[in-house]
Amino acid sequence: MIHHISIPARDPVLVASVLAELMGGRDFPFTGPLPGARMAVSGDANGTMIEVYPEAIALTPGETDGPVVFDPGADTPRYAPFHALLSVPVDRAAVERIGERVGWRTKFFDRGAPGKPPVFSVIEVWIENRIMLEIAPVDMIAPYERFMQIERLEAIFVEGRDGPADRTGMAS
Repeated sequence: MIHHISIPARDPVLVASVLAELMGGRDFPFTGPLPGARMAVSGDANGTMIEVYPEAIALTPGETDGPVVFDPGADTPRYAPFHALLSVPVDRAAVERIGERVGWRTKFFDRGAPGKPPVFSVIEVWIENRIMLEIAPVDMIAPYERFMQIERLEAIFVEGRDGPADRTGMAS
C-alpha cells in the first residue's frame, strides 16, 4: 500500500490545498526540513498524504549513511514520467469543477489495452498542467480494484493458464 508520495509544484500552497479538497482532507506545512513545502492529508485510516515540494527541489541520496537530501536548484522538466491513481471521496462533477476552477486540464478517460474493452475509468487531473494524477471518485474505483488482482492478472499474462498470454498490456 502506498501511504504517501511527493510531487513538485510551482505553487505548493495552491496545489496542496486543491489536493486536500479532492481528498476531503486538509493541507498543512510540510513537517520536514524543506521551507515552502506543503502536505495534502486525507485524514483516512491509512494516513494517505501527498507531499508537495517547490519545483526546483530534487531528492538526492545522503552522503555515506545519511538520509535523503533536499537539493535546491534542480532542473525542472516540463513534464515528468510519473503519475498516481488517487481514489477520492468526492464525485466526478466535483473533481471536474475543482480542476476547472484552478485552470488545470481535467478529463475523463476509460483505461484498457488497445483494441479491447475498457477495464476501468479515471479522471486525468493535470496538476499545474504538467503532473498527471488519475483521480477515481468512490463510485469509479471498484472496477480498478477488481481488475488489479494477482489472480486476474495471471489469467491474462501467464501462458498456459487460460490459453495464450495476452502480451498487449494495459495502458494506465
